[in-house]
Amino acid sequence: MKHLSFTSRLRTFLRVGSFSIALLASSVVNAQMQTTAANPQLRVILVGDSTMATKSGYGDALCARFKPEVDCVNLARGGRSSGSFRAEGLWNRVQELLTQSASSGITSYVLIQFGHNDQPGKPGRSTDLVTEFPMNMARYVNEVKQWGGVPVLVTPLTRRSFREGVLENNLKPWADAIEKVAQQTQAVLLPLNAESHAAVQAMGEAEADTLAVAPPPPKVEATASSDPNKLEPQGAAKSAFDRTHVGVKGAAYFANMVERQLRQHLAAISVFFKLAGE
Repeated sequence: MKHLSFTSRLRTFLRVGSFSIALLASSVVNAQMQTTAANPQLRVILVGDSTMATKSGYGDALCARFKPEVDCVNLARGGRSSGSFRAEGLWNRVQELLTQSASSGITSYVLIQFGHNDQPGKPGRSTDLVTEFPMNMARYVNEVKQWGGVPVLVTPLTRRSFREGVLENNLKPWADAIEKVAQQTQAVLLPLNAESHAAVQAMGEAEADTLAVAPPPPKVEATASSDPNKLEPQGAAKSAFDRTHVGVKGAAYFANMVERQLRQHLAAISVFFKLAGE
């Protein structure tokens, strides 16, 4: 049997040793990540409709902007209103998470955004703007406080339908109602409707259409996409072009907008966002 030289044995030892050190370091990092996920320093819960939900909204892109020590849970669901979200039992998960957070000493923020499906003409989802909608939003705020969380009301993300170069805003009455509830309950308010409407108006229809889930067909009739009752079906997120939901580009754009508003209105949360470029 041929004996290895001292130099060969040394090289083998160093290679094995380096591999072992790298493997150990990787194991430590993975363990730290698992520990962070299991023991978050902060929890952010998203509650809303498809404009915040996975695949059709900005929610997941917003969650991706937080550091690993933040547990960001996107509970938003397509087609839900301030009434149907609770009626379907989806709100129960928020109570579970907040109860868990309170017992563990974790600060939790609950971002609540409704309005699109509270509008008239949507059976099983519509709520009365004067009575039901404000009451529903106030109840969400009060319960979040009761369960130890911090409620954050978000006015509805603008639709992107233009008429003769002017961006419509048929969600403004719901945004106004949310602002009043925020004042009455002393909840944090993110004026997403106003800022997103101004931004989309400034960029124009052609650029705004690039924020959609899919590219527009060769010709899109303005009236076909401006009817709020035809934009958001109950259940799965849409995959075709429309001027309500957002794709990857739109999700990133509006997630950055919400991040800026959170930093502005909640200074304590700023340190939990990743640095630019991360």
